[in-house]
Parts: sequence; structure tokens; C-alpha cells
Amino acid sequence: MTSHKTAQTMKPATAAKKLGVYLEATPAEFREGVVTRDELNALQADPPEWLRELRRTGPHPRPVVAAKLGVSIGGLTRGGITEPLTTEQIEALKAESPDWLVRERATQAEVRQEAVRVKEQKH
Repeated sequence: MTSHKTAQTMKPATAAKKLGVYLEATPAEFREGVVTRDELNALQADPPEWLRELRRTGPHPRPVVAAKLGVSIGGLTRGGITEPLTTEQIEALKAESPDWLVRERATQAEVRQEAVRVKEQKH
């Protein structure tokens, strides 16, 4: 008896999330199909030009925007950022350094310090 292993597939939204890119900015053939685990691994190991360009210039999904700005996703929302941003827009925000961004970065730093303190306390 031979067992046939079926390829594990995922929706394009899941694959985009794993790749750290904004789904709506991906090519139509990516958005309209399904992605196998092997295809995802291949995209991660040797990204095609469209993926390299998306990662370089955006638009970036909110988790990536938050990470690049050094704030939480909730902090983005409190700052009024609800849409994906390009790398250029992120750099402009960093340069402008609005009050909300300064506040949210400070909050994020406190959260990280507290996490370290709790972790050290457990050991």
C-alpha cells in the first residue's frame, strides 16, 4: 500500500502574511491562486523580483509598518495610521517624528523593559 501525500496549501492571504508583504500589492496570479508549502519555501529561499521590490519599497502591511517605526500595531491605530505605508512614507514619518510616534515609541520601550524584567524575575 502506497501513501500519497497531498501538498499542504494555504490561501494567498496566509502566504502574504508569512512573507511579510501586503496582499493587495502582490501580482494577480499570486492573489488568485493557492500557495503550497513548497512554493512558499521557494519564495522565501529565492524571492522573485516582485517580492524583493515589495519588501524593499512597500506598501507594507501594518505589522511591518509597526516594526519599522518601533511601535505596536495598537500604537499605529492610536496615531491614526490605518492603511499600509510605503518605505518612503515610513521614512518621512520617522523624520517628522510626530508627538504620537514619540509617545508610542516610549510606550513600546517600557513594554520591552517590563518583559525583560519579568523574564529575569522568573529565572
